[in-house]
Amino acid sequence: MQPIAVDAMGGDNAPGEIVAGARRAADELGIPVVLVGRSADLGDTGGLEVIEASEVIAMDAEPGSSVRKMKDSSLVRAAEAVRDGHASAMVSAGNTGATMASALLRMGRIKGISRPAIATPIPVPGSTPTTLLDAGANSECKPEWLVEFAQMGAVYARDRFAIETPRVGLLSIGEEAGKGSPFVKECFELLSDSAWAASSGAEWIGNVEGRDVMTTDVDVIVTDGFTGNVTLKTLEGAMKALIGRLLVAIDTDEETRAAGDVLGDALGEMVGELHPDSVGGALLLGVKGVCVISHGSSSADAMVNAIRVASEMVQVEMVDHLTAAVLPPD
Repeated sequence: MQPIAVDAMGGDNAPGEIVAGARRAADELGIPVVLVGRSADLGDTGGLEVIEASEVIAMDAEPGSSVRKMKDSSLVRAAEAVRDGHASAMVSAGNTGATMASALLRMGRIKGISRPAIATPIPVPGSTPTTLLDAGANSECKPEWLVEFAQMGAVYARDRFAIETPRVGLLSIGEEAGKGSPFVKECFELLSDSAWAASSGAEWIGNVEGRDVMTTDVDVIVTDGFTGNVTLKTLEGAMKALIGRLLVAIDTDEETRAAGDVLGDALGEMVGELHPDSVGGALLLGVKGVCVISHGSSSADAMVNAIRVASEMVQVEMVDHLTAAVLPPD
């Protein structure tokens, strides 16, 4: 397998944590990695190959214009490495919009896909995650795009989480078919046509609600990028607040601290399941290559998991499966 191209300059903790994670992925997991960035700024790379890139797209930069103007940026060079066959996938914790633009403009879009979508795994303690898409790539969508999201989400859930027949639901304000905005109702009507489910090996289960996201009742949830991103950030904030309050509660007095000691391992396992670093990043589905988008504050642990996910998706040939799902053979 060609190496995973890691944008060493992207993210709040770049390049230190990014390089550290890349080195660990290579040393501990045996995954080939190539760093992309300014070699003079990377420190000790542990012998990893470096693709030189003189420019860095800032976290708050305007995505489209930055990608067009900064042709020697680490993000653009990483995407080009995948396009040109020098890398099998790209990983970045940098500017999300610029990561998407780089992948789309350099790798290209899968034929039959109108818009790529961000697929984010939402932790479900004790079970496989729920895949939420679109989680922010397209703030406004056409109803027919959500059918494509459903197809791609089903393929991704099968390839990544080994769910044989992923159950796909549409995010709405009620389970009944008549619930939701005019947009959601039109999406429901299109998704109720079984042809897309047959081509992607999915099961359409109808509308689901926000309370269903972190349950075992659904495997893939589709929505527009605006709603998906708000849902994702709301869940992140709620989990952070819950864990923070729990930590305060078990440090109240001697009795609660003693209880915390007893429950320590179980609580640690729960926190690990819910922590963003354990997810391994979101996938940009719909482009001609594997592109993993990591959280902007990614640590070395997060990068190890992101690189692992990228490697796994290359090995299972996810992009080929996506292509076959949206363009089934005659």
